[in-house]
Amino acid sequence: MTRWPLPEPMLEALALARKAGESGEVPVGAIVVKDGEVIGEGYNLTRTDHDPTAHAEIVALREAARHLGSERLVDCDLYVTLEPCAMCAGAISHSRIARLYYGASDPKGGAVEQGARVFDQAQCLHRPEVYSGIGESEAAELLRDFFAERR
Repeated sequence: MTRWPLPEPMLEALALARKAGESGEVPVGAIVVKDGEVIGEGYNLTRTDHDPTAHAEIVALREAARHLGSERLVDCDLYVTLEPCAMCAGAISHSRIARLYYGASDPKGGAVEQGARVFDQAQCLHRPEVYSGIGESEAAELLRDFFAERR
């Protein structure tokens, strides 16, 4: 387990990830925060909604954009339990998220510090500050347990 207190938004994202896992979704949760207020939250709904774009990050970004009445989430932070994939990293860039905090790295599908490294590409229009490993052990344990049950 992590040796320091986790930020409240990451604790909330982990709770959402648990909810996703309990419903049969891959356990990933996300929270969008602006000025200390949660303005968007989500967990994976791809199977539930039959929607390949319903990743936790996308669900949370959509809710935050509706809350603000803008597609630009300037000065907002995104907390997510797993390293975002290329689709989610693209959405994070387009939404102008200021800071991305994520838990577990994803060597297979991650696209921030793994694989495509979307924010490092010349075509990337906006690069958030990135902080990885926040709640990493907790997030990784949720994923390990989820997939172990299905093998």
